[in-house]
Amino acid sequence: MIRYDVADAVATITLDRPDAMNSLTAETKQALLDALRGAADDPAVRAVLLTGSGRAFCAGQDLREHAANLEAGHGLADTVRAHYNPIVELITTMGKPVVAAVNGVAAGAGASIAFACDLRVASEKAKFALAFAGIGLAPDSGASWTLQRLVGRGRAAELMLLGEPVDAARALELGLVTRVVPPDDVLKTARELAGALAQGPTVAYAATKRALAYAATHALPDSLALEADLQDACAASQDHRNATRAFVAKERPTFEGR
Repeated sequence: MIRYDVADAVATITLDRPDAMNSLTAETKQALLDALRGAADDPAVRAVLLTGSGRAFCAGQDLREHAANLEAGHGLADTVRAHYNPIVELITTMGKPVVAAVNGVAAGAGASIAFACDLRVASEKAKFALAFAGIGLAPDSGASWTLQRLVGRGRAAELMLLGEPVDAARALELGLVTRVVPPDDVLKTARELAGALAQGPTVAYAATKRALAYAATHALPDSLALEADLQDACAASQDHRNATRAFVAKERPTFEGR
């Protein structure tokens, strides 16, 4: 259900239920969470690539499993708190850049997980759909937080309330994705992007992620104070010292992530 491999300091996590459009069962969600924790904790990993196999990135919750839970009187089986919330929190807070290679449909929680990633490379055939309202549910997996920060509150409300699919071209126009490429180039382009990030100043990347998340919910004076603290920490890093020396010597810097 989940494939995990590490190469060139990039951990690639692949949702691997192509016959079910990579929809998420409880077992799949737990495996995804475990893989993300492994990548976050592995010092050999400096960037993460998240993608799906087959024609979909992720169609969201496996509705067959969900329907069975409803019939058995288990409701959501606490999966939002047990699985979706920690998955999205880990993606957004881990001190490593996370790139999504959106190779096809990203719907419901699948779209939410893609939005939680730092960068998104989408196939020309990709589609995003916030399908929660269509089945009588509120958004989850962080969509209420991430989507309005990507496109603004008005557009976020439109996408969530109407649930209309957004194709790749429109997603790029709205700012939902970073790049749109031909289907055969999605994984290659995303790997190149993740690889470049893995060779970059990962200490600074972690600080940038933290600063952005903090500033989204705090006033300017508080955000300025955190920026100063983060800048002090980055200035003390070996990466900063090496990069400064390289700049003065007109050489290309080499970053070690420390």
